[in-house]
Amino acid sequence: MNIFEDNPIIPAIHTREDFDEAVKSHLNIIFLLKTNIFNLKEYANAAHKHGKKVFVHADMIEGVARDNYGIEYIAKCGVDGILSTRINILKQARELKLYTIQRFFIIDNHSFDTAIESMKMFMPDMMEIMPGVVPKIIEKFKASVNIPIIAGGLIETKKEILDALKAGASSISTSNNKLWYS
Repeated sequence: MNIFEDNPIIPAIHTREDFDEAVKSHLNIIFLLKTNIFNLKEYANAAHKHGKKVFVHADMIEGVARDNYGIEYIAKCGVDGILSTRINILKQARELKLYTIQRFFIIDNHSFDTAIESMKMFMPDMMEIMPGVVPKIIEKFKASVNIPIIAGGLIETKKEILDALKAGASSISTSNNKLWYS
C-alpha cells in the first residue's frame, strides 16, 4: 500500500513554528528536514498524537551518526520513515521496518542515469526528485522505474503542484506552508 496515495502535499519542516502548523493541518505526512537528537522523539510523539506519519531526513539530523546505531536510534524515537540520499542508510532503515525514501538531485543527464543505476542496487519504497518543478524529468523517471515519486524543491505555486502531479508524481513535498492548503 502506498501511504502517499491520499497525501498529495507533504509539509517539509525546517522550524518548530512550521511543525506546529503542520500537525494542526489536515495533512497526514510530515517530512522533518531539520531537527536534532534532542527533539526528534518529541516531534515524532506530537505528530503521532495528531494522527500524522513522520519521516526524518537522516542526512540532515544533527547529533546522530549516519551509521547503523544512528539509524537504530532514529527508529527508536518513533519515526515512520527515513529520507536519505544514501543507500546504506536506507538499507538499515528497511531492516528496522521503516519506510524508505531515496532523495535524488537531478541536475543533468548524468545525475538521471546515476539515479536509475542506484534504483537497480536498492529499490526504496519511494523516491523524491529534486527540484520538483521539472515535469519532463518526472515523466522520464515514471517511465523508467516502477515506484511512487515525490516531487520536492523549488515548488512555489499551485500550478507547479498540479503540473508535477499530472506528470506522474504521487506527492509533492514543500516547505511553503501556503501551499499546504492547496
